[in-house]
Amino acid sequence: MNRLLEMEEALIAEARQWAQARMTERLQAEADACASVCPRTGEPLSDVRFRAIELRTACGPVKLRVRHGYSRALEAWVCPARIAWGLEKHQHITPALAARIIHTVTETGSYERASAMCTVWGSSISDGAIRQLTQKLGGRMSELPLPAEKPMDREPPFSLVIMMDGWMARGRGKGWGASPRKQVDYRVEWHEIKSAVIYRLHQRAENQSGRGVLTEKYAVATPPGTSPVDFGAAVHAEALRRGMGRAKAVYLVMDGAVWLWDLAEDRFKDATKTLDFHHAREHLQAVADMEHGVGTQANRDWMKRTTRDLASGRQIRVLSQLEGLLGSERQLTVQERADLEREVKYFRSHRDHLNYKGREQDGSPRGSGAVESLGKQLQARLRGCGQFWGQHGLPPLLCLCVAVKNKDTHLLWN
Repeated sequence: MNRLLEMEEALIAEARQWAQARMTERLQAEADACASVCPRTGEPLSDVRFRAIELRTACGPVKLRVRHGYSRALEAWVCPARIAWGLEKHQHITPALAARIIHTVTETGSYERASAMCTVWGSSISDGAIRQLTQKLGGRMSELPLPAEKPMDREPPFSLVIMMDGWMARGRGKGWGASPRKQVDYRVEWHEIKSAVIYRLHQRAENQSGRGVLTEKYAVATPPGTSPVDFGAAVHAEALRRGMGRAKAVYLVMDGAVWLWDLAEDRFKDATKTLDFHHAREHLQAVADMEHGVGTQANRDWMKRTTRDLASGRQIRVLSQLEGLLGSERQLTVQERADLEREVKYFRSHRDHLNYKGREQDGSPRGSGAVESLGKQLQARLRGCGQFWGQHGLPPLLCLCVAVKNKDTHLLWN
């Protein structure tokens, strides 16, 4: 065995044993100091006795001897030490260990992988126990009132960026449990997860290769079945929490989904709204394919010229060119005309959302890559191979994924 590896592992084990012993010593001292009085009512406990309990801590398992007594006012057995530590009646996993488990389960692909990873960093816990803890804490997190962000003293002016999108997760349909031999509809159902990213404009940066990065950002994601109205309320609340009321400008960037723009008018009417440039380009490509054929040089020349005009602030010219195609003398089939009218209508509806030159000048984004990146990150955890979610399995884990990204998990124990 490698000498350095052997030495390092021996020292880690020694440090863990020391921390475990110190944790046992301190907790036992606190338990002994707890009076035989109900912390909730202040009354003396009757029939006081000592009981052995074992807590699973980040330092390892800890065995303690603590007082229990009967509270006549509460008509229940009470453990003063448990109440002092903020532990529930049958809770054995301490907050520090639970916090590590939460981060592990949200960053690994399954409960089984989370269990294996916990073993690697020194806490053996079953995948079933991890799942149970996730359901419990995720449900609690979803009900917590989130505190508003405290403004800095002499806070400099800032602008806020909001991006919204949706992606699909696999769910178990009505026929999920039926035998494969039977022809059952709806064995699998797809559900949309609506998500958003919020950040301040000055939190944009570039790495050494020139790729854009966000130094800090905040996520919103709502469980399947959430209506656009409720999702809009959740995004609006998080935006206010992150300072939207103090922002000098708010920029909204989205793709062309109709429900997103209805939501934007409802919740963010005064924001500067931008259609994602790459989605606009995809619609231009559809027009080029209809007019010049797929893969032709004329197609490429038209796209190069038109996208350059769009990016350079000549969006009115682009829209006029598209409208002119409807009046051209070229013979169109009924389907071709319908497709062309659909694309022209698309750009007409976003006439006021195509000022990409203006967005470049004020330093705001013209694409919604940040929220698409968030979607991919969440899908890596929630849409892996073989993952089909039941009605109650996805929401708690999704809530914890968002809480971890927003650094809000400490609120579970405050």
